[in-house]
Amino acid sequence: MNPFDYLNSINSTKKDIMEQESTYNPYMINRGLSYFNDTVLYANEMNRYHHLDNKLQYHFLINSIRPRKRFSKWLKKSDPDSVDVVKEYYGYSNEKARQVLSLLSADQINELKQRLYKGGK
Repeated sequence: MNPFDYLNSINSTKKDIMEQESTYNPYMINRGLSYFNDTVLYANEMNRYHHLDNKLQYHFLINSIRPRKRFSKWLKKSDPDSVDVVKEYYGYSNEKARQVLSLLSADQINELKQRLYKGGK
């Protein structure tokens, strides 16, 4: 079982799919639930009571959260190469470059890379 199976079970199907406690990853489940306004407090409670068994956490969530189709893209780290390009081109710090990177399209980033290309091998 992967975390997405557990999230789907908690969010929509409401079928108890826990076969082995070792396959349940509370961190990933709580992270997945934290993207939604109606489940973020449940995820926070499970973070507060992290010492509980995985089975207890899973059963609490599956029985407390109302069924609804929830989907969101997981946040991923930005490409470090793109951050370096923005830093070099504009002279920004790491933090400022990450903020600006979210405003630029892929085409704009490629244009910056071409402008900074120094040639060579």
